[in-house]
Amino acid sequence: MKVQMSHIIAPGPAMFGTESSLSMFLNTLTPKFYVALTGTSSLISGLILIFEWWYFRKYGTSFIEQVSVSHLRPLLGGVDSSSPSNSNTSNGDADSNRQSVSECKVWRNPLNLFRGAEYNRYTWVTGREPLTYYDMNLSAQDHQTFFTCDSDHLRPADAIMQKAWRERNPQARISAAHEALELEDCATAYILLAEEEATTIMEAERLFKQALKAGEGCYRRSQQLQHHGTQYEAQHRRDTNVLVYIKRRLAMCSRKLGRTREAVKMMRDLCVFQLMKEFPLLSMFNIHENLLESLLELQNYADVQAVLAKYDDISLPKSATICYTAALLKARAVSDKFSPEAASRRGLSTAEMNAVEAIHRAVEFNPHVPKYLLEMKSLILPPEHILKRGDSEAIAYAFFHLQHWKRVEGALNLLHCTWEGTFRMIPYPLEKGHLFYPYPICTETADRELLPSKRHSKTHTVREVFHEVSVYPKKELPFFILFTAGLCSFTAMLALLTHQFPELMGVFAKAFLSTLFAPLNFIMEKVESILPSSLWHQLTRI
Repeated sequence: MKVQMSHIIAPGPAMFGTESSLSMFLNTLTPKFYVALTGTSSLISGLILIFEWWYFRKYGTSFIEQVSVSHLRPLLGGVDSSSPSNSNTSNGDADSNRQSVSECKVWRNPLNLFRGAEYNRYTWVTGREPLTYYDMNLSAQDHQTFFTCDSDHLRPADAIMQKAWRERNPQARISAAHEALELEDCATAYILLAEEEATTIMEAERLFKQALKAGEGCYRRSQQLQHHGTQYEAQHRRDTNVLVYIKRRLAMCSRKLGRTREAVKMMRDLCVFQLMKEFPLLSMFNIHENLLESLLELQNYADVQAVLAKYDDISLPKSATICYTAALLKARAVSDKFSPEAASRRGLSTAEMNAVEAIHRAVEFNPHVPKYLLEMKSLILPPEHILKRGDSEAIAYAFFHLQHWKRVEGALNLLHCTWEGTFRMIPYPLEKGHLFYPYPICTETADRELLPSKRHSKTHTVREVFHEVSVYPKKELPFFILFTAGLCSFTAMLALLTHQFPELMGVFAKAFLSTLFAPLNFIMEKVESILPSSLWHQLTRI
């Protein structure tokens, strides 16, 4: 019995043969073999790294990752629904790459708030200054451009207002406006008081109505004299700007006071007036964006689509309002029944594909908006000027349009599920665009000047953080590029060490292989101790 038990427990001859052959193989390996092995591994991983980097620079994705997703995922039953492509949309918007666009041009915010009735009230309540000096300085330049001309010295009230628009002190500007009104009914003086002195929207509306009465009289008189010389033509151009500005602000007052249909009618009339006139300054007001927001408030989506069809054109400058409103309308058709789980199983329908593409298009134009719409970042009061495709434009859009996205059932859920897929389509680095011209690198610097990122306290010397400026999401390197880079560096280091210290590296290599095969040897011994020797002998022979 003892003999049988010892025969069963004793390791088989196959096990001893395997260990001896492995030991003999390791002993016969020379340092040159290790140098050749590590050198070859380093060379192969280096070639893979170079190819991966070249493919990533050209196509914006990892070759290994793309092959894995394209060939392995369909075999596993998955559908990649995050990055759809449509040649018609791509070709339709690709012409915008040819636009000569000023990268960091600052635009007047079409929906800017009233300085006295809204910005100043915010300061009185919170103690924070919502506007930066740079932003207010740009507004002062705009006012001088819109409301002054070379013939102002001919009318005493206009001469006073010309100095008032250049005044930095708000109280001095208000005093100058009252002084001008003592001489005559001056439309620009009423504008200044409505913007800066009025503490409520109703008070501002009352002043703008007085400005409208005075402005229409000046416009009729200058219209009759505009062809009598360049001086009268400049005066008529100024009076036109004043009249359009007053009517636009009156429409905004009606919108804020709940008279949305009245505001829509006034904005439609302004859009027609703007198209009839050929003055370039009128296009800076972007009245159609005010109209879009008011129509969305009325949930008049058919008219919204009609306005978009007129202004969402490759020959016109894009804006976050146009791109995201177009995405909202397409998302509205599918968002109430959209489910990411169901879409991953069956794939995207045509309508869902169009909605996702519209969201990707909007996110590529301004990638900062989704975080505000999804309330991942807190909102602040929008500035008086915005930088298109920048954080300032994102704040201005989300401040007024977040309620419209919430009103459409499932729209924010669809945005949440799809917006990050945009960055897998955008080439990297950003010298190339996908649907638009490349994202301007200078937006971060300009936004820091426009937005109150920090505020000064009057009682403390510490600067308190007010708003963290959003920056363009940087595309991370794919995992396989980092992996091949690490593998190449590691094998190259092993090759160098093996060449310099062959005997020592040989000892390390043998110890490493012995440690690597130790668990296997342990398992083999356990199996031999459990299985009968005859059965194990038959298995080794097989």
